[in-house]
Amino acid sequence: MTIDRLDELYPPHLQAVMKRTDSALAAAGFDALVIHAGAPITLFLDDHDYPFKTNPHFKAWVPLPNHPHCVLIYRPGAKPTVLFHRPEDYWHKPPDLPVGTWTREIELITIATHDEAAQHWRRVGRAALIGPPAVFGDAAPASVNPADLLTRLHFDRAVKTGYELECMRRASELGARGHRAALRAFRAGASEYEVHMRFLEACAQREEEMPYNNIVAYNENAAVLHYQHLARSAPADLRSFLIDAGAQYRGYACDITRTHAAGPGRFADLIARMDDAQQTMCALIRSGTDYREVHLSAHRIIGDVLHDAGILKVGGQSALESGATSVFFPHGIGHLLGLQVHDVGGVMADAAGHERARPEGHPYLRLTRMLEPGVVVTVEPGVYWIDSLLKTAAADSRRPLIDWELVDQLRPFGGIRIEDDVAATAADPENLTRNAFVRIEA
Repeated sequence: MTIDRLDELYPPHLQAVMKRTDSALAAAGFDALVIHAGAPITLFLDDHDYPFKTNPHFKAWVPLPNHPHCVLIYRPGAKPTVLFHRPEDYWHKPPDLPVGTWTREIELITIATHDEAAQHWRRVGRAALIGPPAVFGDAAPASVNPADLLTRLHFDRAVKTGYELECMRRASELGARGHRAALRAFRAGASEYEVHMRFLEACAQREEEMPYNNIVAYNENAAVLHYQHLARSAPADLRSFLIDAGAQYRGYACDITRTHAAGPGRFADLIARMDDAQQTMCALIRSGTDYREVHLSAHRIIGDVLHDAGILKVGGQSALESGATSVFFPHGIGHLLGLQVHDVGGVMADAAGHERARPEGHPYLRLTRMLEPGVVVTVEPGVYWIDSLLKTAAADSRRPLIDWELVDQLRPFGGIRIEDDVAATAADPENLTRNAFVRIEA
C-alpha cells in the first residue's frame, strides 16, 4: 500500500502547532484553547445559507476544511479533542466520520447538537475561545478571541511546517491544472464565464471551494485589479487575457496569476519582459530579507522594464523616486499565503503585536516582515493602464516622464499581472507555482 507523504508529515505538524499554542496560552494566561470551526450564515429573509468558510484557526489543527459546528479543544499536555458535529438530519446528508492516519493523533467525539459542544468546553478550565463570537453564546467576552493570544498565534502562523508546505504544493498543482485548462479555453475563443468554468472543472472543485473569487478578465477588464464579473460572451476583438485564480488542498491555498496576449506584438513582448522581471523578484525571497525591500526592488525592476519598453522616459530608481512606477503598479508586490489567501500577521514585527511600517508612499503593501525559512509569500508584479491613475499623472509632475502616445496604444489591453507563490528556505527559494507547472507537464 502506498503511504501518503502527508501521513508522515502531519504528526510533527501537530506537535509544532501544540508547542506554539502552549507558549501562547501561557503568555496570555489561559489553561486551554477552544476553536469553533464556525457556523453557516443564513441569507437575510431566506431559509438557506451563504457558502460556508471554515475558521482558519480550526484548519490549522485538523484537515477538516468544510465541517461547520465542529469544535477543537486543546489542553497543554493532552491529546487534542475534536467534537465532530454529526446531527440527525433528513434534510441534509450528515458528514461521514473522518478517516485516515491523522485521526490517530486526536481524540474524536461525535456530537449531534450545539449544546453538547458547550458542555464539553465549559469543563476545561479558563479557556480561550476562538471563532465567531455568536457561536459561544453567553461566554465571558474577555475569553472570546482574546487579542493577546490571537496576536501570538497569528505571528507564528507565518512559518509553515513541512505538512503545510506539502499541502500548498498540492494546491499549486491543482491551480496549475486549472490555469492550463483556462488558457486552452481562451485560445479556443471561450468567454470569461466559460474560461472560469473550465478552470473549476480542471481543479475538480466547486466555486465555493475556491480560496477566492476567480478573476477572469479580457481586454480593458484586466485594468480592474479585482475585476468581479464574468462576461457570458467573448468580445469580437479579443486582445488580452488576465486570470488570477487559485485552488485549495486540505484548507491551504494557492494564488496564481497569468497574463496572455491574443497574438504577437508589443503587448506580448511586454508580457515576456514582465515574466523575466518577475522571476528576478522571486529570487529575492530569501531568509533574512526584509520584504519591504523586495517591494521597493520590484518598483525599480518594473521601472526599468517600462523604460526599456519606451513607456517611461526614466529608469527604475528615478521612476520609483518620482512616483512614476505607482501610476502603473499601484498595489503591493505580495502577501503572506497559507490558510487564508491574504494570511494574517503580514505587518507584524514580533509576537507581541508591534508592527513594521510600510514604506512611505506605499500604503497598500500587505507584508512588511523579515523573511525566514518556511514563510510563503506571493510575488505578483503588475503593469496596468488604469484611467483614474493615468488621469492624475497627466495633471502632475509625472506627465513629462511618460510616453502618452504609447500608453494610448496599450490601454485596450488592460494590464499584466504575473504571480507565483514562493517559500523562503535556508538556501534558494522554492517556487511552488513554477514547480507545479513543471510537474503537471512531466
